[in-house]
Amino acid sequence: MTIKNLPGGPFRGRPLVAALAIAALMLAAANLRGGLVVVGPLVVEIREALGISASAFSLLTTLPLICFGIVSICVPWLTRRWAPQHLAIAGLLVISAGVALRLPEQFPLVILGTLLLGSAIAVLNVLIPGLVKSFFPHQVGLMTGLYSVTLSLGAGLGVYLAVPMMEHFGSWRYPVALWALLPLFCLLFWLPMLRVQGVGRPSNPVRVSLWRDKMAWAITLYMGLQSFYFYSMATWLPKILLESGLDAHQAGTATALINLVSIPFNLFVPILAAKMRSQRLLVLGIFAASFTGVAGLWWQPAAAPLLWASLIGMGCGSSLSLALSFFVLRAANTAQATALSAMAQSIGYLLAALGPFSLGLLRDISGAWQWALVTMLALQFFQACFGWVAARPATVVPDQER
Repeated sequence: MTIKNLPGGPFRGRPLVAALAIAALMLAAANLRGGLVVVGPLVVEIREALGISASAFSLLTTLPLICFGIVSICVPWLTRRWAPQHLAIAGLLVISAGVALRLPEQFPLVILGTLLLGSAIAVLNVLIPGLVKSFFPHQVGLMTGLYSVTLSLGAGLGVYLAVPMMEHFGSWRYPVALWALLPLFCLLFWLPMLRVQGVGRPSNPVRVSLWRDKMAWAITLYMGLQSFYFYSMATWLPKILLESGLDAHQAGTATALINLVSIPFNLFVPILAAKMRSQRLLVLGIFAASFTGVAGLWWQPAAAPLLWASLIGMGCGSSLSLALSFFVLRAANTAQATALSAMAQSIGYLLAALGPFSLGLLRDISGAWQWALVTMLALQFFQACFGWVAARPATVVPDQER
């Protein structure tokens, strides 16, 4: 279906505005990971410039996840006071300011910038599923897929461009500064969204609470366990492969496959999910891929590292995009979608922050990765069980309607 004949929503008969809205959503998504992950390839240069230890540097990647968990729960409260378009614009401005504060050589300013960056991303993480439902109510699968793909591409570009830009310009600040400028470019597409009718703050905003709903909890725990899985694998897969006897190049290539393989699944899983009354077949397929990939690492990581990494990438990409789809498919309206997104992402990212630490602790206690990987296998069963409940064809029921 083309933009010109969208079957509903606020852009009916206005293809140019619809195109601007798609660009606005996708550009916002592209800015939700790049400013965070760009520091990873620049770790040596940044540590030398700031004079900090490895544990202090780890705060630059751990604090944003904590911000995601804490700030996400506040977003529905914000949407009852300001229109989501205003919040999106404010979020992009704060992302730009947060990244800019990571440029000086004063570590307290870098920490402040990291907190601002993580908080602003948390707001946009929660807002965008609701905006997708408001802007494109009849194309939620396609738009969620495009959003998920753009999220991954933004993260990939952040990592891919970091070292070449640093080498070309002679400083690590240039690749970081890029992610302070891109949010400002996005404003060119978001400012026209202020005139879109039908998605502003309701005249009588009602607080939507889902904490007593079983399906909301199933979606929340599915989101949390898939985040735990992704961040744990992204952190420790290189170490697991290196300790199995692979060299750094082989381990790096296998790890890169996680993001590369996930991209087509980011796109097509939401499209399939939107066409299915129940998404339980998708849940089972995701479980099979993820479980087999981790089981391969547990059995013999060096036997087929590219296969194990590809299966893990399939599982990570599919489970993330399915979780994002649940926010929209299981909500009856924009307010419910925003509340569900906030609940799932607040708890989900707090679980994600525990993932790398807890698996690393199991490795240190046991002296090998076997128990950590057995734990991941067990959690895959729980994730599939929560996904089975979340995939049931129904919508969440707010507490006030019980």
